[in-house]
Amino acid sequence: MSLPMVFLHGWGQSRQIWQKQQGIFPDATFLNLPGHGGREDASDWITSIAEQLPESPCTVIGWSLGGMLAMKIALKQPEKVAALVLVSTTPSFCSKEGWKHGCSDELFQAFRSGIETNPAKTMSRFFALMFQGDDIARQAYNGIARMAVDRANPPSEAGLRRGLEQLQKYDLRHQLGQIQQPALVMHGEKDAIIPVSAGRYLAESLADSHWHSFSHCGHAPFLSHSTVFNEALEAWCHKR
Repeated sequence: MSLPMVFLHGWGQSRQIWQKQQGIFPDATFLNLPGHGGREDASDWITSIAEQLPESPCTVIGWSLGGMLAMKIALKQPEKVAALVLVSTTPSFCSKEGWKHGCSDELFQAFRSGIETNPAKTMSRFFALMFQGDDIARQAYNGIARMAVDRANPPSEAGLRRGLEQLQKYDLRHQLGQIQQPALVMHGEKDAIIPVSAGRYLAESLADSHWHSFSHCGHAPFLSHSTVFNEALEAWCHKR
């Protein structure tokens, strides 16, 4: 029997982003991050998320910021996490000295200023950027956007700001060796938000990892390449 599964979405989105996984994994738990999907913000996101995990050790599937949070939980409360699936994520989101696989300062500052001046427009642009590099028709993109975005419960400005703060401050490079849980690292080869090189670094630095990349794929393979993504995820999780 496979382990319980918990899905964590990324910055600015909600658990609705996993629409193409919810029918395939009906027994899984799909959480909203603090300040997202109608959920109230929290001062300590790691503790808030960890408190919602099942009593028995589980597989945490984290995308982008959700993947960074999953690694933080695995480090802080390893007894709760039996395995990790790290989707389009990174040990360090922002570029800095000695780390060339991060988001440019220009792009990060555009996100930051955008949520202060026009959050809705900024999130729309960010969603489009997620699919840069994907070979996807406009009609298919519009369908995904209608299905995967919870417009009734947009992220709060506090949640967006706190999420950006965590993306900026987290640097897990020197802690990756402490993560002992088996990990599946999945990344799009054309990711315009988190370079695929960051995913490869992550896979090479973890103690027990399996690498899976998607060609002609951007930041959200579980949406643009959902069938292949679901099959790979299901096969790996059933081995646990």
